[in-house]
Amino acid sequence: MSQTIFVLEDDADISRLVQYHLESAGFTVRPYLAINQILTDAERQPPALFLLDIMVPGGDGLDLCRRLRQNPTLSVVPIIFLTARAAENDRVHGLEMGADDYITKPFATRELVARVKAVLRRFERPSSPSVLKFENVEIDASAMQLRVNGELVTTTATEFRLLDYLARHPGRVFSRDHLLDAVWGDARFVTPRSVDVYVRRIREKIEADAETPRYLKTMRGAGYRFEIPKAAQA
Repeated sequence: MSQTIFVLEDDADISRLVQYHLESAGFTVRPYLAINQILTDAERQPPALFLLDIMVPGGDGLDLCRRLRQNPTLSVVPIIFLTARAAENDRVHGLEMGADDYITKPFATRELVARVKAVLRRFERPSSPSVLKFENVEIDASAMQLRVNGELVTTTATEFRLLDYLARHPGRVFSRDHLLDAVWGDARFVTPRSVDVYVRRIREKIEADAETPRYLKTMRGAGYRFEIPKAAQA
């Protein structure tokens, strides 16, 4: 069964171009010219990926991204922005909103398809042992779910993959560049400093005090290390 991609693009010519090349690559595409219906349809049947323009009628692609990231059902669905907004601060803002890649117009259709495939590969279910538990934290890799104090905590797919990778390699120090290769792969808009944004988000979700983390430690000048207290490993 082909994977479905929701494409939000108000330029009909670009929308048809994107749809043609994604369908030629084996995907099913649902095009949207405005925001009003996309969230309702996604809640009914989540797509494999959202491809979003930012400046569209009836709203803002960035605001839609924020709403998707706050939706427990849709928060782990990857998002790619496809937009004419090419400034560095726009890219950073897209990342902070929860985007998994950011493609600027004009774009090459072969590169677009390649990057869609690359993002989807990154978000295949992890092959690591299913459930990791320590103290009040439970990481379920097969379901891509995080629970803290028994409560389900909403994460994006990227947040979950970074947390899962770090937690399954306790005690090791990873540089930002290493984490980019391991978690993001070939996402070109992500920089080493982008890792810091995701680390901050993870800390806010698993640490009792994000400013004084017990688990996810900063190793100044080197990167990050995940520590599982010895009592929790016994």
